[in-house]
Amino acid sequence: MGISALFGSFVGGSDPASATGYADHPPRVGFFTDTSVCIGCKACEVACKEWNHVPEDGLNFTGMSFDNTLGLSADSWRHVAFIEPPRQASALSVSEQPGRRDRDVSRNIKAGSELRWLMSSDVCKHCTHAACLDVCPTGALFRTEFGTVVVQEDVCNGCGYCVPACPYGVIDQRKDDGRVWKCTLCYDRLGDGMEPACAKACPTASIQFGPLDELRDRASLRLEQLQAGGDTEARLYGHDPNDGVGGDGAFFLLLGAPEVYGLPPDPVVTTSDLPAMWGRAALAAAGLLAGVAAMFVGAHR
Repeated sequence: MGISALFGSFVGGSDPASATGYADHPPRVGFFTDTSVCIGCKACEVACKEWNHVPEDGLNFTGMSFDNTLGLSADSWRHVAFIEPPRQASALSVSEQPGRRDRDVSRNIKAGSELRWLMSSDVCKHCTHAACLDVCPTGALFRTEFGTVVVQEDVCNGCGYCVPACPYGVIDQRKDDGRVWKCTLCYDRLGDGMEPACAKACPTASIQFGPLDELRDRASLRLEQLQAGGDTEARLYGHDPNDGVGGDGAFFLLLGAPEVYGLPPDPVVTTSDLPAMWGRAALAAAGLLAGVAAMFVGAHR
């Protein structure tokens, strides 16, 4: 692994393509997912599988309500999460009283109770500082000219080093061959000037694609609208270039805490200590060699 590949993810700010060596490249692109308008239709999941020939994996009954895929995996590059509210005693207690249950449930919803459903289409974050790139020994994972992170399946040797390196738990190995697979942000479509399949299929514009700087401005305005309308828990996640991964290429507007959506509250690039570790290892190796050389010289005097 070259020096630039090892340390490339720690430099370059919000322009990882330039840090990787692309002298002349298009603007960095990504996803902005507005969960406030997600209706849980799973059109994005279907479109992703169809375009990328991803094997089906959601036909088994899970017992988890409408969430048949459960999470991101090598065979689910998009996952629509359904966060169901706790069942409230106040609503259930009147279930056997005709006419009262509907009135009570409606009153709870209007009062902003826990009966609100949350939905979100999750995906690889295409981190600015991508730990998966740092640990890949074959170069199967690479940074594209669009600033995204892609796996070359014909180069992946199935070592699995990138799986624990991802702070979001996105990357997964396919069971039949051991190689890793994840969202490519439809790299082949980008090259032809097309938007990713999931964004194209989204009927509510919950998944928005475009230049990352424009998406961040758009997300800030949307957040202001929601908060002004009373959604005080609304927040942006993954948009800040100063966070632990340098900002994400796929970020979200959430209606609650990240933990509610199964996201880490403070993600950090897991390989951030590598440069210092390698520096200390080099000093230790130099000291050991110097000691061996001194013993060798002393033995031949």
